[in-house]
Amino acid sequence: MSFGRRTGLPDVEAMTPIVLVVTGRVTRDAVPGLCAELEALLYGPDGPDGPDGPDGPDGDARAPGAGVDCDVGGVVGADLALVEAVARLGLVARRAGGRRLRLRNVPPELRSLLDLVGLADVVDLGYGTGEDTGGGAGTVPMPERGAGPGPGVPADAD
Repeated sequence: MSFGRRTGLPDVEAMTPIVLVVTGRVTRDAVPGLCAELEALLYGPDGPDGPDGPDGPDGDARAPGAGVDCDVGGVVGADLALVEAVARLGLVARRAGGRRLRLRNVPPELRSLLDLVGLADVVDLGYGTGEDTGGGAGTVPMPERGAGPGPGVPADAD
């Protein structure tokens, strides 16, 4: 008996993912441009309202099964303008066929801000970095059954 071997690399999609790289300082004025850049990657240069309208061939998103990755490893200074950009890019991705935005190389400051404002569950954090994507930034691991009290709980507490 033989089993088929998985083809391809682990953590790499069969379809080429759509990747947007964000570098430098992100200001509120730059957010619409980033959204337009992602729309161009998703739909082509004419956007979702191409010459054939939203229901025509140019209105359909490219590669509907492909992922939407956003590499934020090169950003300078995580602040609320960057959080706004992530939120709006996530909306653009969702509007393009229900895709989920996956952030790569997320700085710890941005991870904390996204968790603080409640967006850590809206976008995938840590994709492509080997980190666990579940739970957000401030989670405490749950102890296994029978392993004793959780962290910070005295052993004699009842």
